[in-house]
Amino acid sequence: MPNEQLDDLTQPQRDRLAFVELRVRFIGDIRRQDLVSRFGIQSAAATRDLAIYKELAPGNIDYDTKAKSYVLGADFKPLFDFPPERVLSWLTQGFGDGEPSRLKAWVASEIPSRLTHPDLGVLANVTRAIHQECPLGIEYHSISSGRTERQIVPFALVDNGLRWHVRAFDRKTQEFRDVVITRIKRPVLLRDAEVRASERSDQDIQWTRIVELELVPHPAQPRPEITKMDYGMQGGVLRMKLRAATAGYILRKWSVDCSPDHSLRGPEYRLWLKDHLAIYGVRSAVLAPGYSSSEQQQEVELD
Repeated sequence: MPNEQLDDLTQPQRDRLAFVELRVRFIGDIRRQDLVSRFGIQSAAATRDLAIYKELAPGNIDYDTKAKSYVLGADFKPLFDFPPERVLSWLTQGFGDGEPSRLKAWVASEIPSRLTHPDLGVLANVTRAIHQECPLGIEYHSISSGRTERQIVPFALVDNGLRWHVRAFDRKTQEFRDVVITRIKRPVLLRDAEVRASERSDQDIQWTRIVELELVPHPAQPRPEITKMDYGMQGGVLRMKLRAATAGYILRKWSVDCSPDHSLRGPEYRLWLKDHLAIYGVRSAVLAPGYSSSEQQQEVELD
């Protein structure tokens, strides 16, 4: 990494170059207008930034004359060392795209780190496939099937609280599934492959279905008034609207007792799902604590 050349630039310039790299690596392209819109600079300044980035990292971007945009170069090597948390924050929440550096915290805090992070090279291929709406060829490793070759059509990232998935149509099983990103190896964008209408996100019933849930203090726990305070309940109820595809993950993350008779015991079960039938037909409900249905005992993740 040409640290000396970067050090000669101003902090705003380095932040803009970091944005260029994120856009190209994880989205697949960047235009001058993207820099103009993001940083409020003139078009001429954006042109200079792109020229500087190309000078610092010659193999990272190429100009596509047909699309009139800069695209990922064939010999890409990261100029900036972004931690996975920053990349995922930028991808999913739209912030944190400045130069990666340690800044002094305003107040003391402690945030637990995740046990695992997706490989940024794999993640970049996944997010480019999402943005460019093209299938992705992958080598996938699962507990039940071992190593298999797959073609998936990804359309959204999903954080289940423990690890990152990508929601995708799996051409092998002909179903929409959650694909664990850390289990993906050797991803390849299939830009020339057609995406059929049946493979698009609007055909994913579990993704488009929104379930409305009412959570209440667990009847077996003492001091329900404290639970109401902790969860900001209105009228003694916490109302949530979740995608069916993610509901089970969230209910498990929050340790919500989803049994019909609030039978789960333990200090972690502060909340109870008032109506367990609200998640009937939700495929991910198999992951929800205490919920059971003979019709739903099936894998949620790609197997």
